Amino acid sequence: MSGDKPKHSILISSGRTTEAVHGGGEEGEEVGGGGGGGGRRVAVPVGIRQPLRIGGGRGCAAARAEQPLLCPYGLYAEQISGSSFTSPRKLNLRSWLYRIKPSVTHEPFHPRIPGNKRLVSEFDQSTSSATPTQLRWKPVDVPDSPTDFVDGLFTVCGAGSSFLRHGFAIHMYAANKSMDGCAFATPMVIFLYPELLITTECGKLQVSPGEIVIIPQGFRFSIALPDGPSRGYVAEIFGTHFQLPDLGPIGANGLASARDFLVPRACFEQTTHPGYTIVQKFGGELFTAVQDFSPFNVVAWHGNYVPYKYDLSKFCPFNTVLFDHGDPSINTVLTAPTDKPGVALLDFVIFPPRWIVAENTFRPPYYHRNCMSEFMAKADGFLPGGASLHSCMTPHGPDTKTYEATVAPGEVTEPFRIRETLAFMFESSLIPRVCRWALESPYLDHDYYLESPYLDHDYYQCWIGLRSHFSCNRGETMMDNGNADEDS
Repeated sequence: MSGDKPKHSILISSGRTTEAVHGGGEEGEEVGGGGGGGGRRVAVPVGIRQPLRIGGGRGCAAARAEQPLLCPYGLYAEQISGSSFTSPRKLNLRSWLYRIKPSVTHEPFHPRIPGNKRLVSEFDQSTSSATPTQLRWKPVDVPDSPTDFVDGLFTVCGAGSSFLRHGFAIHMYAANKSMDGCAFATPMVIFLYPELLITTECGKLQVSPGEIVIIPQGFRFSIALPDGPSRGYVAEIFGTHFQLPDLGPIGANGLASARDFLVPRACFEQTTHPGYTIVQKFGGELFTAVQDFSPFNVVAWHGNYVPYKYDLSKFCPFNTVLFDHGDPSINTVLTAPTDKPGVALLDFVIFPPRWIVAENTFRPPYYHRNCMSEFMAKADGFLPGGASLHSCMTPHGPDTKTYEATVAPGEVTEPFRIRETLAFMFESSLIPRVCRWALESPYLDHDYYLESPYLDHDYYQCWIGLRSHFSCNRGETMMDNGNADEDS
């Protein structure tokens, strides 16, 4: 490699969204242009609970019927459904795409050669391992050879089965070239540090640092790297869809607002493209089909099933204002619920810049064991591009250095602001299994688990230094009795 510093991103994969993308402008609104995509403003605001109609030119979308005998401008009408036809109306997701050629116009699919053996969608003993140990990974290296998003994608952990439509997978990727002459089809959510240009069937999404992208199941997309090499994170869920969490006692406002989600303008490619390849991820395996045109030929679309992005700086966080530490669930951006109320298949949680004001309170996250499993990445504690995994009931919390520095000054009453940070977490009610290359590869932090240079094999050492401060004499301070006899 030329030594270019890689950027980092997070791609979150989803089957669909509900409230987060319901709505738009006035019915019949026509936005966007032709193949140019309307310059740099490639996304438009999303309202709530009204279907969107985004066109590439006035009158492109059918005005009355969804599929008239002859569509305007000789276009084909094609529906993409993100839910069953008979799902309740508030959960029913579909969009109508008006395109130059229908997506069915391709040769048969065949297994991709070469495949990507590091992609997993069925998590069992043959593909992954279970471990209750705390895990931490160093950032992966950017490949030396040209590698696009598809070939640079690999699974770290997950649970369940894509065939049974229940579960999730967490991937990471390292890429150094844009996708050229091909499109990928798999659901995902991407958390982004660098800038990416993602072309979807509904239009282009220019994604800046600190934004996430959600690409629903079935949509084809291509990722360009305008700023050079990139590393990032991908979450994929099976059988359900991301939505905004309920606010409960918070009330009507706060956390992520539906108005801040953006969807792409319609933007289409009209020229022929012999040999264009569609890469379909199906049950964890990759298949390819060839066609003679770009799949990004949608002139207009309308509906509520669509790729979208969100700027995390617009998230309105909540925190305690007197004492104690709030639970991390208060920072949920999107949730993929299960049938059990209050239990998520996968939550996407962030820890943005914020004020800390609790009095006489241990302000870092408390020590805990959780029935949920947490995959986390953050700007401090380890390098961007790295990650940690604390599975169900695995204890974790502040390291020795953080604890001692926090309690040393005694009572803390002054507020302070956490600046220039953005940590995130994928949290699931399922117990993840870890792919073997994530345990044995050079990306495992060597100080943490096995003999891999990327697995942090010494991770556990950050807690070993925690010592007993217990004393039976309540008149003595904790720090004065740090070396007290534990049997006294």
